[in-house]
Amino acid sequence: MAISNLTNGRSGDRWILRPRPNPQTRLRLFCFPYAGGGAELFRGWSDALPGSVEVCSVQLPGRSTRLREQPFTRFEPLIEVLSEVLAPHLDKPFALFGHSMGAMIAFEFARKLRRKGGPSPLHLFVSGRSAPTIPYRGLPTYNLPDAEFIEELRRLNGTPREVIENAELMELMLPLLRADFELVQTYVYRPEPLLFCPIAAIGGLQDEEVSRADIQEWREQTSSFSLKLIAGDHFFVQTARAVLLEFLSRKLHDLIRDLE
Repeated sequence: MAISNLTNGRSGDRWILRPRPNPQTRLRLFCFPYAGGGAELFRGWSDALPGSVEVCSVQLPGRSTRLREQPFTRFEPLIEVLSEVLAPHLDKPFALFGHSMGAMIAFEFARKLRRKGGPSPLHLFVSGRSAPTIPYRGLPTYNLPDAEFIEELRRLNGTPREVIENAELMELMLPLLRADFELVQTYVYRPEPLLFCPIAAIGGLQDEEVSRADIQEWREQTSSFSLKLIAGDHFFVQTARAVLLEFLSRKLHDLIRDLE
């Protein structure tokens, strides 16, 4: 996989993986992963999306090639850094996609760009996530003792069984998972004007974590809203990947057509 390095001016970290770098791209799609996930989640997406779309998978600190780096536990500093390191790559039309935690990152990144007077995404795709106005309803889990935290991971069914049952892997993964859970569970929504871009909210029909009503609340963040429901639980981004990518492909094709 070809890797593009982005430097934030402080540590020279890698922030984006691009499987098919395309200087002549018509549209960039920036993708943000769910809690505990990395940019590798989006490997292979370029094969299913229009050829003129350059997939830019964001690699956050604390995972994969950045495993030894401290992950973020609060949104404000994360979004501030993202607005700096991604800015040079917003010189082409772009869209944002995020699943679960990644949906909130994409949303707050779009709002940050607007506050800074930066370019607006052509479309925001928020997947597997309640609207930002809906607060986290449960008790915090990121600070549970290890055994209880691991049981919560089992319940959510997003961490592979072979990882959970491997003590050495879990020792490596727990700090990242705790940090990502803290990032999500301490999020505080602050009202702002509507985004300029359309929002497509995507949900799993069997998702027990995010209800259809909670997803539909995303309509309050834009004047142009659409809803897509896909068969699957909270991790339909993996189990129903082909259906998801077919939907995204149609949407991105329409965006490219409108640029002509």
